[in-house]
Amino acid sequence: MAHPWFRTRQPLAGDDPHGGLRRVLGPWSVMLLGIGCTIGAGIFVMPGQVAAEHAGPAVILSFLLAAIASACAALCYSELAAMIPVSGSAYSYAYATLGEFIAWIIGWDLLLEYGLANAAVAAGWGGYLNQILAPLGRALPPQWWHAPGQAIAGTSQVGILNAPAAVGILLVTGLLCLGIRESARVNGLLVVTKIAVLLMFIVLCVPHVDPAHYTPFFLPDRGWNGVVTGAAVVFFLFIGFDAVSTVAEETRNPRFDMPFGILTGLGIVTILYMAVASVLTGVLPLSKLAVPEPLADALLAVQHPRAAMLLSVVAVVGIASMLVVGSIGQTRILAVMARDGLMPGWMGRIHPRLGTPVVSTLALGVVTAILGACFPLDALADLVSIGTLSAFVVVMAGVLVLRVREPDRPRAFRTPWVPALPLAGIAINVYLMTGLSAAVWLRFLVWFGLGVACYALWGHASASRSLAGQEATVE
Repeated sequence: MAHPWFRTRQPLAGDDPHGGLRRVLGPWSVMLLGIGCTIGAGIFVMPGQVAAEHAGPAVILSFLLAAIASACAALCYSELAAMIPVSGSAYSYAYATLGEFIAWIIGWDLLLEYGLANAAVAAGWGGYLNQILAPLGRALPPQWWHAPGQAIAGTSQVGILNAPAAVGILLVTGLLCLGIRESARVNGLLVVTKIAVLLMFIVLCVPHVDPAHYTPFFLPDRGWNGVVTGAAVVFFLFIGFDAVSTVAEETRNPRFDMPFGILTGLGIVTILYMAVASVLTGVLPLSKLAVPEPLADALLAVQHPRAAMLLSVVAVVGIASMLVVGSIGQTRILAVMARDGLMPGWMGRIHPRLGTPVVSTLALGVVTAILGACFPLDALADLVSIGTLSAFVVVMAGVLVLRVREPDRPRAFRTPWVPALPLAGIAINVYLMTGLSAAVWLRFLVWFGLGVACYALWGHASASRSLAGQEATVE
């Protein structure tokens, strides 16, 4: 008999007669949610930082490697999302395939991952915000858009607080409380705007690309290892389709909408990331890329100040779409865990009129705002990447387990080349995890250990009481 920690359980649907999450999203809304969560601070900030610090012009290979690893996971996500059309993402899939303890660990991991991802995204706002305010004579002092103690480039000063990060997260939190339909509409508008301005950046900068900037292609002291490290660092940018899977209960036809949204969105963002990184590293030398607003600086360098201003405006406003989707993912996972008894019940309460988990949304918004205000972008991004990679490994393992345990179960979408593709995906994701620093691994293991302790002391007993209560209700 299996240990009770490893009992599996089909997740509960949220649209029950007592009131739950509402099925209002179609396939295009799902796709735009994935793109909105993927094209945010990452594409406006990270290509420059990763090129300057890790990969050089070979940063395009970092994005390609991350995209390949993501594609393996995306195909597995699509199969599970169509089979298990409930909120909770990798947490719900783990509960149905690998057992309660693994589900708890992944849920614990995802809560950290989404919280830090939102904080990291918000931390990238300050530089672009100042591009807008500076011509108006209203630029923020740099110490107020850098994290406490963070060195400010070109000065001897250090940051006090990243105020724009906190304000941005709190504004998005208020929007999310209003409802998923309203949030999706705002996100869709922002996504279309961001894609348009990125295409403008590419068109205006391509004529000014200098091939000499691509030599040497790899950083001399890093080589291929720098590409791997860069791929691991930027991996958190591909969190979008994980976020998509958290809204399965809010889609009208999850068996079609989820695979379509996940796979189409991943293809679009991969092309955009590689195109933007290639053009950026061809326009500016590496010494000028490690700044909070590299794309705007590139447009200024090629004498397009108005375009730089427009891009900065879109970056400031458009990064909000990544915060919207990331916050949706975090609150839905928390709500599902609460419904299963693995989090306090109040965290899963859905507002009867708004159809959103208002209390947990507000609580997480405040915590994330504090993180975004107090920690620099790079310190947050690495932890998000290792959390995302580990969640992807679990999802791919879940597909393998279900293919053995329930081979005849109907599958609206089937991952191709099983078991080869999931096994290759697991190997690539683990390989990328080895590219992260020992300090990142240490922080991750501390969080993991804290999660194990919480589960042993409280989580398992709480989930058992919840399960017993649900069984008694059915009887």
